[in-house]
Amino acid sequence: QVQLVESGGGLVQPGGSLRLSCAASGSIFGINTMGWYRQALGKQRDLVALITGGGSTNYADSVKGRFTISRDNAKNTVSLQMNSLKPEDTAVYYCYALKVVPTRLTYWGQGTQVTVSS
Repeated sequence: QVQLVESGGGLVQPGGSLRLSCAASGSIFGINTMGWYRQALGKQRDLVALITGGGSTNYADSVKGRFTISRDNAKNTVSLQMNSLKPEDTAVYYCYALKVVPTRLTYWGQGTQVTVSS
């Protein structure tokens, strides 16, 4: 089993910044991709950003140029720096991990609320 624990959510004004962090623990061997998804109230869970163990990244179009994902493989952490936040970024943000060895499994954190409002 892999445990993912997020931190860093909160309330911020439009145009502000927040940094989310996620720490993986447990049976972490074989984790390849880590990243973030978000789910706004009444909507489906959508991709925000992903990063592979080699550092390749993928971003949703809506966050390109504003959000930056990073990863520390030695510490088994993934972070999301969110700048120029907009009210439409308001959602619960979930940490994600994909394990490919010995079998393909996905893991989710418990979620952290990000609210962008004046």
